[in-house]
Amino acid sequence: MKHRIVVLGAGYAGAYVAGNLARRLSPADVEITVVNAEPDFVQRQRLNQLAAGREIKAPKLGEVFAGTGIRLRVARVTAVDPERGIVAVADSNGGGEVGYDTLVYALGSHVADQHVPGVAVHAFDVASRPAALRLRERLDRLENRGEGGSVVLVGDGLTGIETATEIAESRPRLSVTLVARGELGARLSAGARSHLRRACDRFGITVLEHTSVDAVEAARVVCADASVLASDATVWTAGFAVSPIAAAGGLDVTDNGQIVVDRTMRSISHPNVYAVGDSVYTLGDNGRQLPMNCGSAGFTGRQAINAIVGRLTGRKIASIKLVYQYNAISLGQRDGILQLIDGAAQTRPKFLGGRKAVRVKGAIQNGALWGTSHPTFSLPKRRHRLAAPSERSAEKTAG
Repeated sequence: MKHRIVVLGAGYAGAYVAGNLARRLSPADVEITVVNAEPDFVQRQRLNQLAAGREIKAPKLGEVFAGTGIRLRVARVTAVDPERGIVAVADSNGGGEVGYDTLVYALGSHVADQHVPGVAVHAFDVASRPAALRLRERLDRLENRGEGGSVVLVGDGLTGIETATEIAESRPRLSVTLVARGELGARLSAGARSHLRRACDRFGITVLEHTSVDAVEAARVVCADASVLASDATVWTAGFAVSPIAAAGGLDVTDNGQIVVDRTMRSISHPNVYAVGDSVYTLGDNGRQLPMNCGSAGFTGRQAINAIVGRLTGRKIASIKLVYQYNAISLGQRDGILQLIDGAAQTRPKFLGGRKAVRVKGAIQNGALWGTSHPTFSLPKRRHRLAAPSERSAEKTAG
């Protein structure tokens, strides 16, 4: 009987892990299934661009995995039962169960409303492709009515900054306001903050610093100081949250629902479950938690691949460096910031701005898309066979 590997989620982390496992493990011994709610691969890094009006590629996962031996199940995960090794799913046919021997949990994250009244009902976001398309439709209507409109973005993290500048550049008839809880770009170096402020001024973005939001209503945003912002479209970018499915299934999770793992991305409570991407709580080599972003998806994904292949084939498990070195931020299509970060996760004084930073960010995005679209590139003619169960128990690690 083949060893069943099930990967939940086909975002940057899940698709990458599935493809590499298919490349490195023999199909004679392993059966790999990917469960994903949508039939397309979503370039989450570019959803702000999609919302602003740009066309973004969305490769069909069926085509991506064609010829790899990977089975695709288009369905929504509703529950995980790690005690029985079962995943419950719902699809157009009603749903069912998918059994596994090894599970890779890569369900990612969604927008966090921070318990602010009205966000779930009235706010837009760019955390998923359907959400980005809803915002795009709203912005189109505002422009087409001939009198412009006001767009308020709440949250000045990387997503908020990129979305605000993208909308302001591509839709100059709209008035854009960015609400920051603290100082704009507080996590950037002084030079990068100045560069960001100049970009906002150039785009005509109104920045409200040290401002908290108490409620989001249909046509306005109510701030904690009782001030009110008129808003034809409120975009919520104030953080992300993970699905409660892992916690409900009995996996050991943090207070916010991220799965707690060891250094190899294996669940500390259920050794046949691995977590990658936004779903995982893990510390980088500097002792600080890895952030929710595409870079972390790559780090955690590579480590999980090494661990799964190593344990199943009886080989050494190589350790991947978990070092977060920079933030690449786009400021519209022709400007950007590449902010270097030191070993203690503090910003370095040096940064790269302008078109060069845009090219770096574009290369990262294009590389992520290409890698996902070619999951078994350079597929070896001979892939690793699984070791006997008795040989898998002797753990081997390599630094």
